[in-house]
Amino acid sequence: MATSTRGPGPQPLEKEEDLPQDRPSGHLSVISKLCYSIGGAPNQAASSAAAFYLQLFLLDVAGIPAVQASLVVFVGKLLGAAADPAAGFIISRSPRTALGRLTPWILGCSPFLALTYFFLWFLPPIGRLQGLWYAAFYGLFQALSTLLQVPYSALTMFLTQDQEERDSATAYRMTMEMAGTLTGATVHGLIVAGAHKAPRCPEANLTDPLLSVASSISPHTSQLYMIAAGVIAGTYPLCTALLALGTTEEDDGYILEQRRVPFFQGLSHTLQHQPYQKLVASFLFISAAVQVAAVLSTPFWEWFLQRVGKKAVAYGIGAMVPSALLLAAVPTAPVAYAVAFVSGTSIALASLLPWSMLPDIVDDFRLHKVPLKGLETIFYSSYVFFTKLSGAGALGISTLSLEFAGYESGSCKQSDKVVIMLKVLIGAVPTSMVLIGLGILSVYPITEQRRRETAHRLDMLRREVPVCLVTQSQCSPEWSHHSDAAPSLAKARESGSQPGFCWV
Repeated sequence: MATSTRGPGPQPLEKEEDLPQDRPSGHLSVISKLCYSIGGAPNQAASSAAAFYLQLFLLDVAGIPAVQASLVVFVGKLLGAAADPAAGFIISRSPRTALGRLTPWILGCSPFLALTYFFLWFLPPIGRLQGLWYAAFYGLFQALSTLLQVPYSALTMFLTQDQEERDSATAYRMTMEMAGTLTGATVHGLIVAGAHKAPRCPEANLTDPLLSVASSISPHTSQLYMIAAGVIAGTYPLCTALLALGTTEEDDGYILEQRRVPFFQGLSHTLQHQPYQKLVASFLFISAAVQVAAVLSTPFWEWFLQRVGKKAVAYGIGAMVPSALLLAAVPTAPVAYAVAFVSGTSIALASLLPWSMLPDIVDDFRLHKVPLKGLETIFYSSYVFFTKLSGAGALGISTLSLEFAGYESGSCKQSDKVVIMLKVLIGAVPTSMVLIGLGILSVYPITEQRRRETAHRLDMLRREVPVCLVTQSQCSPEWSHHSDAAPSLAKARESGSQPGFCWV
């Protein structure tokens, strides 16, 4: 028989001291990590600026009715959410090129995203059809943003096979993305600040935290908005070019090359994997529950989770619970600043941790399930979809709650019902969601010991799986086709043996 076989593969390691202390190959330079992290900054900057200023632009500059403005945002979010599974499906079936399988998507989407974002802030001379213009461009922006973000986030799995280096690259990425979020809102705000003048409310105490400030528009407002859009749009090709120049995709030789799983079958595989279920459920609640402290604390959390373990560090997110309750009980400016800092550190951890845990889940899936090509993007696109769904649901519930409480836009003073509802939304709701999320996370099965064991076993499998170049007649029936070997591979792995492959 020409098929090469092995004896039993590496057995589970029971004690931490049994784990190898040497790091596997795949070290990433600081330059590579910086280039990778810079690639995601434009998307966050554009999304942040749109989140802060698009509604104001649509209502006060474009002058479209409030109902149409709400529909524009709704349609955009809907198309963005729908693009997540579509992106996972398309990208998972993409062929590998000289630049890799994911980098071409990032480079290809970048110029179109820049143009779409710029025209999102343009005033078209089409009268009553402006609502359709903005709905189309905002929806296109959300869809293209997803087509860039999914391969960009999944690229973590292909930078290196070293889990610690992946975690470090993720920390660089999250720090730069949060810096991009701050920069986008700040730069856009500074450019258009001269266009808005805040009028004084008659007979109003301007120190009252319940005041709402309306705005008036200067004549050259539209030009300022387009300048701001052009500045942010220009960062797309620049930053993605740096990403392509500074990073290299590394395929995992342990994954079956010829076997590609259908999208819905792959989605079923990912959603049935218990660690993934618990991660998504936990951080859906936590993410549903601003940013300077987050940027500063992300490197600290990365250093800390490497020494304590990801699951244990996750409970640091609970620090936002007393902060939220304190802000609801004592709504004063000093308390608000303190709460912003504490919440920012917790949000930094909530942003960093799931993206640091996703590669661990993919590796765990590779070890205990069938290692197939294309599942990485399905894992990432599904998580992005659920995160967007959670955020949209939280935003919708908050808006409806304020509407039912009698909130009046532009009013200098709100009713007592609105005050109570705001306190509930600020304190009780985030607290309950964070506690539910942490409760789900308490049963997350991938401990630090299991993560290190998985990394060790995958590294051993990559080194020891033999490949024999034989003809089809020389292969055993069980291994006659490499593309059909997945079920037998899973069966052999369950029995503890290490099979060989026949390439035909």
